[in-house]
Amino acid sequence: MPVEFLGIGGTHDGSETSARSGGVFDKEYTLRLARAHEDFGWDRVLFAYGSGSPDPAQAAAYVATKTEKLQILLAHRPNVSYPTFAAKTFASLDQISDGRLTVHFITGGNDQEQQREGDYLTKDERYARTREAIQIIKKAWTSDEPFGFDGVHYKFADFVSDIRPVQQPRPGVSFGGSSPAAYAAGGAEADIYCLWGEPLAQTAEQIESVKAAALAAGRTDVPRIQVAFRPIIAPTEELAWEKAHRTVDTIKNRTAGGKPLTRRHSLTAPQNTGSQRLLSLAAQGERFDRALWTPTAAATGGAGNSNALVGTPETVAAALLDYYDLGVDILSARGYDMLGDTIDFGRYVIPIVREEVAKRDAAKAQVRPQGADALAVDG
Repeated sequence: MPVEFLGIGGTHDGSETSARSGGVFDKEYTLRLARAHEDFGWDRVLFAYGSGSPDPAQAAAYVATKTEKLQILLAHRPNVSYPTFAAKTFASLDQISDGRLTVHFITGGNDQEQQREGDYLTKDERYARTREAIQIIKKAWTSDEPFGFDGVHYKFADFVSDIRPVQQPRPGVSFGGSSPAAYAAGGAEADIYCLWGEPLAQTAEQIESVKAAALAAGRTDVPRIQVAFRPIIAPTEELAWEKAHRTVDTIKNRTAGGKPLTRRHSLTAPQNTGSQRLLSLAAQGERFDRALWTPTAAATGGAGNSNALVGTPETVAAALLDYYDLGVDILSARGYDMLGDTIDFGRYVIPIVREEVAKRDAAKAQVRPQGADALAVDG
């Protein structure tokens, strides 16, 4: 199966290791970062969402008009706009980008962050609302006739959208989460299910949970799986590990005294299951499997995508292929020097992974015809 690479569509140069050098929406940097992804073999970039951050839809539209093939993953919280309005926003962006849009639905795992924009639902209520919102948006993208909806969280009548996506039948739906409520909602509605980087055994367990949820929802297919990491690469193993330890030391210096890196996430008591899993894993040990390293997650309170893969490009590529062999076909990576790491990862890691995946696909293609021929002879 093909493999895809997801990067980050940042609007400034700040990260966990350095404060931003300019404004929160630095148009020049935003475009440089997007073009670096496009030029160095990445497939798609994520425009993330935060209560106080620039509107990701506007940033994505800006990038879409100035790139040719880079695909867009747009993060969206259903609480910030009514689904019928959101559906038109996304259809418009799919038109602007000539069919390059996927929408990533964020339910929200932090009560305080959600309440900053008026969302006081419980976590399980939020997942139920997200599921309704996805259903409405899918129908708005595809329905030729006016329709209504009478759910727990949304109710309307006689809606039909005049603007449709370029993609047919519709853009893709991406979803993430590590709780039973997340598996149920995403397993039912998502085309892509997103996980944070954990050891291979735990990742395999989560994939099975997603598949089981899809089956329970009556689906005959299953979502594609995406897993996210923070790559730390260097020409030698020794240099890579020196870089990794410098990275964590820098994060610890920036968070001295318990100062959080952002308003969105607590360093010590995250509410979302995914971050709790990362912190629990870090408490069990620092290194897992081929190259997974947890101190970056521990230093940030398990914030978002925070477990690292450390090593030479060959080591990190081999680690990514281990996940591919589990059934992960979208690999997400974001460095701490976003622009420089985007270029290095694209130049040195992505070609190795693509070459090895092509070899695996070619080997499978050779096996299938031989089996078919043998059956024909036996018959």
